Amino acid sequence: MDVGGDFAVIVIKEEVVAAALPVQEHWLPLSNLDLLLPALDVSVFFCYKIDIPNGDGDGDDQEEYFRGFGSMVRALKRGMAEALMTYYAFGGEVVSNSAGEAELLCNNRGVDFIEAQADVRLDGLNFYNPDLTIEGKLVPKKKNGVLSVQVTELKCGGVVVGCTFDHRIADAYSANLFLVSWAEMAQSKPLSVIPSFRRSLLNPRRPGFYHPSLDDMYVPISSLPPPNSPEPGADHLISRLYYVSSEQLTLLQTLASGGGGIRRRTKLESLSAFLWKMVAKSADAMENADKKTCKMGVVVDGRGRLSSGDDDKTAVMTTYFGNVLSIPFGEKIIDELKDQPLSWVADEVHEYLKVAESKEHFLGLIDWVEAHRPEPAITKIYSSGRSDGPAFVVSSGQRFPVAKVDFGWGRPAVGSYHFPWGGDAGYVMPMPSPARDGDWMVYLHLLKGQIKLIEDEASHIFRPLTSEYLKLADFPKPSLN
Repeated sequence: MDVGGDFAVIVIKEEVVAAALPVQEHWLPLSNLDLLLPALDVSVFFCYKIDIPNGDGDGDDQEEYFRGFGSMVRALKRGMAEALMTYYAFGGEVVSNSAGEAELLCNNRGVDFIEAQADVRLDGLNFYNPDLTIEGKLVPKKKNGVLSVQVTELKCGGVVVGCTFDHRIADAYSANLFLVSWAEMAQSKPLSVIPSFRRSLLNPRRPGFYHPSLDDMYVPISSLPPPNSPEPGADHLISRLYYVSSEQLTLLQTLASGGGGIRRRTKLESLSAFLWKMVAKSADAMENADKKTCKMGVVVDGRGRLSSGDDDKTAVMTTYFGNVLSIPFGEKIIDELKDQPLSWVADEVHEYLKVAESKEHFLGLIDWVEAHRPEPAITKIYSSGRSDGPAFVVSSGQRFPVAKVDFGWGRPAVGSYHFPWGGDAGYVMPMPSPARDGDWMVYLHLLKGQIKLIEDEASHIFRPLTSEYLKLADFPKPSLN
């Protein structure tokens, strides 16, 4: 496979884009659910195919292109400035209060905005290995503020829009709201959604109450053992992008459902169960592997759970901007996961997800954080995955609105989250494929040995994401007029 990562990126211009109109400075406290997130940055990128004219004739086509690229950048900045008036949280700064907890200062500090050029064609990018082509090249390293943006012009005329944001301020659902609104503002369209920052929606109860099981899911950071320094030559986490065909997803779902329709498992449960078995199998080489366990968590969005039975709250929670997440996880003996059929493993996934299906679970989680403040806490599985056995988290990206992130020059040819999150556990995000209805794109951030086993034994399911699959050569080209 072509490496596709040997290219240079040159920064042309850096500036700060603030809200188009002054924003009154104010403090926005983080909710108890925000406080469960460590200082993590999440990246997302979108690639647009726009061919540069070859220069034949009198040069009018090339002049039109360069005017067009400049107008694209101006549209992005204008749209950002207008979007920040409503999404003012992304234009602020995270600071510590007197208790040492993070708070958001909404001061219209603005967004770092970078313009760059890359000496590579869109169809020459190695999407399969984002560590090589995306990380540090096409998504920005956030140095200040809450959100950073990089717009990169490619050699073929294509454009990559990369963003990096502070996870303490927004989950993927919130970021998706902003991305669509930014695209709407860039096209001078009215906003389809007005975000809500009503932290009172997530206030703790008086008196508070939580189920003791939350002590097994979340843990104060001070109680964690100090991180081990990696040994020379030790396995390490890497990122890869694959696609899984709709046919393979259907087959996995059938197998995970026991071959019948009595207990039909979702595609997410089915794919997660398959990966749980694979990751467990990869641990054979670990010392005392037969005595170790393998953990898998699944991110659950609590917006629908918290508004259950309340139509007014449903409408507000649908637009709530912030983190509303829980990560229940299962833990099983490695040999058990390896030996049992996929349907048994899928049943286990289904059972432990029931923990986070209720409104009471999320209310209890809010109360759990309140009982431990100001001590920072974290999901226990984030710090798992080394000596105690492998661990990883699955987060569904099926609501990733790739087709709606159209800034005025057509839908993206490809878009993906990129989240090498820095924990010991792995991270997996399946997203809708832009190339074929029903297929999934899957971002894997796992140990190199785990990736190798998956590619050795499940290459018919996890296929490298390539420009050929994405049909970049014949992707519809927008007009720059």
